[in-house]
Amino acid sequence: MPAAVIWLIVAFGLAGAEALTGDMFMLMLGGGALAAAGASWLLNFPIWADGAVFLAVSVLLLVLVRPVLRRHLTPAKALPTGIEALEGKSAVVLDRVARDEGQVKVDGQVWTARPMNDGDVFQPGDRVTVMHIDGATAVVWKSA
Repeated sequence: MPAAVIWLIVAFGLAGAEALTGDMFMLMLGGGALAAAGASWLLNFPIWADGAVFLAVSVLLLVLVRPVLRRHLTPAKALPTGIEALEGKSAVVLDRVARDEGQVKVDGQVWTARPMNDGDVFQPGDRVTVMHIDGATAVVWKSA
């Protein structure tokens, strides 16, 4: 069996293994094996030279192509929406915020609020930070 056919079988085997992993590593090695198959078939290189072609092309694909390919195929992080988008935002106290009472204005919306620490009290006009949303209540902390 010619070396080019063996390299071609290895290339297809690595590409098939990539279908199981999805990491783009085996696919790059498959590209190196395909290049070695082409070099063996076109140039009739000895087996050690085919191995060198495989190694060189695989390393180049891993270093140059794989990062770009993964960056394009990895979905971007979604922007937070809903109540997750309010966490960390600055707010203005509208009504005195104490343990069981208070309102703040966050991004133009009025929210019922309570302090993160039960003993804290915030007066109207104070700037606070929304730490998290608990049901329909903004849990706030004094901004520095």
